[in-house]
Amino acid sequence: MQSYTIGQAARLLGVSPDTARRWADAGRVATHRDEAGRRLIDGRDLAAFSVELAKAGGGEEDHPSYTSVRNAFPGIVTAIKLGDVAAQVEIQAGPHRLVSLLTREAVEELGLEVGMEATARVKSTNVHIDRV
Repeated sequence: MQSYTIGQAARLLGVSPDTARRWADAGRVATHRDEAGRRLIDGRDLAAFSVELAKAGGGEEDHPSYTSVRNAFPGIVTAIKLGDVAAQVEIQAGPHRLVSLLTREAVEELGLEVGMEATARVKSTNVHIDRV
């Protein structure tokens, strides 16, 4: 199972490393240490925490965004539903939950598993720009 450093987890959750560290210190997400002494979070634990965090309305660092939508959403795989031919993959990218429908073969070729880091890429002919 893939594990993530506090900094990697922070990036995937859309918060600062200090916020991720405070959450770990408070026991909101379990950590363990590697042989070098770095604090790590198991991928499955991070996936579950990211879903919990999104349902609760985001992180402590909610602030207005003045950027246009980007088409790449780095995040963590939180669920995979495999059918005989098709598959559904959910990615939590900070406060955003993205769901992709693809072939089962593609999921297997990519080796996707819950807890893995992945990037959802969105292609669209319609572009919306919001200013909060």
